[in-house]
Amino acid sequence: MALKPITGRDPLWRDEFSVYADDERFVTRRQFAKFLTLTSVAMAAGNAWILAKSWMYRAPAYPLRVVAAAGEVPVGGVKLFNYPASTDPCILIRTDQDTYVAYSQVCTHLSCAVFYSQATRQIECPCHKGSFSAADGSVLAGPPPRPLPRVVLERRGDDLVATGVEVR
Repeated sequence: MALKPITGRDPLWRDEFSVYADDERFVTRRQFAKFLTLTSVAMAAGNAWILAKSWMYRAPAYPLRVVAAAGEVPVGGVKLFNYPASTDPCILIRTDQDTYVAYSQVCTHLSCAVFYSQATRQIECPCHKGSFSAADGSVLAGPPPRPLPRVVLERRGDDLVATGVEVR
């Protein structure tokens, strides 16, 4: 039951400020429909913004960088380098006579540094016993949720050149 101001007993401000606390607990259908409409418009505007940003997105241009000379790394050996920036550690592995692969050296689980084990022919993460395939960077064991990002290599003469990064 709402208390209505009684003229003469209540102060003047109660007559001019006609908000009654008891009536404020209830939401009318009109207020609820207004809330739903405004929320739907806001969500549609947000989705339109995300769509517009995805249309304007351009893949980053990776620099060309000479990583190593072709005979510099022995079979089963590794070379550490940074690509695409000086803060991004990577590992180059020569798996056989003619095959070179390179991956990010940052584990996809908790960003620990990974290393190549020649005994198991796998890339291993010492933090939580995760392991990756040296052939394609896929997860073989442990908690890592995704494969290692692969550095795209091209052989240009006697040089191995990094040209990009593939994230799978």
